Amino acid sequence: MQKNPVIPYALIAGIGILLVIVVSFVGLDQQEAIQEEENGEEQGEQQDNQSEGGGEGETAADGEEIFQSNCASCHGQDLSGAAGPALDTVGSKYSQEEIEQIIAEGFPDAGMPGGLVQGEEAQAVAQWLSEQQ
Repeated sequence: MQKNPVIPYALIAGIGILLVIVVSFVGLDQQEAIQEEENGEEQGEQQDNQSEGGGEGETAADGEEIFQSNCASCHGQDLSGAAGPALDTVGSKYSQEEIEQIIAEGFPDAGMPGGLVQGEEAQAVAQWLSEQQ
């Protein structure tokens, strides 16, 4: 009597499918744990920010973070310029209000579209940029 050659392949396929299912469930558990940890950190940071009283340094840090995530790709991480102009001395050229207006309306001559950052985020970025002399 000859052995059936399909049986080893079927066993390997069955074990593989079982491993995929187990790994998926383990990954889902880890994803939930990571999200809970991130939510806990965000809540802790918000509580820290509220307890500090929201000083000016905090707004400047927020403005810098917003700039880094929205504007640095064109203006450079260190404000030295890239696709867009350098902003390292923008505070000596424009007031905070003028910078807010540029952020809102854009700067068509330089190819900057308006409205990339809006509301309080735009104010925070404008305040931070106005401090760059």
